Amino acid sequence: MAVQMNIAEAKAKLSELVARAEAGEEVVIARDGVPVVVMKPANDAASGPRPRRVGFLKDVVDTTGWNPDWAMDDDDPADWGLDAEAEPPRGPPPKE
Repeated sequence: MAVQMNIAEAKAKLSELVARAEAGEEVVIARDGVPVVVMKPANDAASGPRPRRVGFLKDVVDTTGWNPDWAMDDDDPADWGLDAEAEPPRGPPPKE
């Protein structure tokens, strides 16, 4: 069952209206008797949180031929082509 209130009354009872909407009840806020806002829970309690979209960038990022063993170790001077005694570089690696 939906509950409808005018803006002034809804302002005074906002906490109650939010609790009712969280419980799954439809809350309608009206201006001069005309509905203008419908309150409902952000995540429907029955369905739970929205599922994550795994792989949504699969067509954008090309990972063919990539091997995680090739990843650089930021702390290893040899990966940067530097001597072990040299000061570590600052900023991003140089582009080739």
